[in-house]
Amino acid sequence: MNYRIRKMDQSEYPVLSDFLYNAIFIPDGACPPPREVINRPELQVYINDFGDSEHDRAFVAVVKDKIVGAVWVRIMNDYGHVDDETPSFAISLYREYRGYGIGTDLMKTMLSELRESGYKKASLSVQKANYAAKMYKKVGFKIVDENQEEYIMIYNFERES
Repeated sequence: MNYRIRKMDQSEYPVLSDFLYNAIFIPDGACPPPREVINRPELQVYINDFGDSEHDRAFVAVVKDKIVGAVWVRIMNDYGHVDDETPSFAISLYREYRGYGIGTDLMKTMLSELRESGYKKASLSVQKANYAAKMYKKVGFKIVDENQEEYIMIYNFERES
């Protein structure tokens, strides 16, 4: 599949709400939650006022001028929060664009950006049943904590250098 990855333009930030909804892991056979679920404060932290902080960064994957995926980071008190110096990841692809390596390329692009910007580590949270957990491990994230449902994972730039 032909696609390109580029920095997200500020005018495109509103599309993050769509990708936030699409980032919700829905196990096989489960019904998707109503779209309004993204209005909960624990989810709004991912997108509310995005771009206002120097730590906010986003890239998109584009196929034929259509944004089909996004990866964004910010320092926030989210599910993957480890400290106030570590950006947390969010990533999402429209379902029909999954399985082509686009998500992996988005992750690698953001990791490169964060490394070049001098961050020491990055974090994320992923449900154990989510197929993406394998991809995160493959690109270098390590499990540092877990509960019954999810892993907290860290990418350590100092160790990976």
